[in-house]
Amino acid sequence: MPLTLQEVQHIAELAKLELTEAETIHFREQLSAVLDYAAALQKVDTSAIPPTATVLPLRTVLRDDVARPSLDRETLLANAAESEAGCFKVPAVLE
Repeated sequence: MPLTLQEVQHIAELAKLELTEAETIHFREQLSAVLDYAAALQKVDTSAIPPTATVLPLRTVLRDDVARPSLDRETLLANAAESEAGCFKVPAVLE
């Protein structure tokens, strides 16, 4: 499906590109080759292939959500800059 030079210039204009005459000729050949390849792909019979969203196997990187004991309060507050009444003490953000 060869493109005309005018079609390539129109595409370049839509893309806000300024092409030289040599670039226009070069991209006409490249874009035509891309369209030819797309046309060849459309001839492939894919009726027996089910639609798919990904070619990669689906897997999760998350671990199972299993309940387990948490750290005790003293361990959690051991590295706190300040604590008070068993809670983290932080500077006031709002007045």
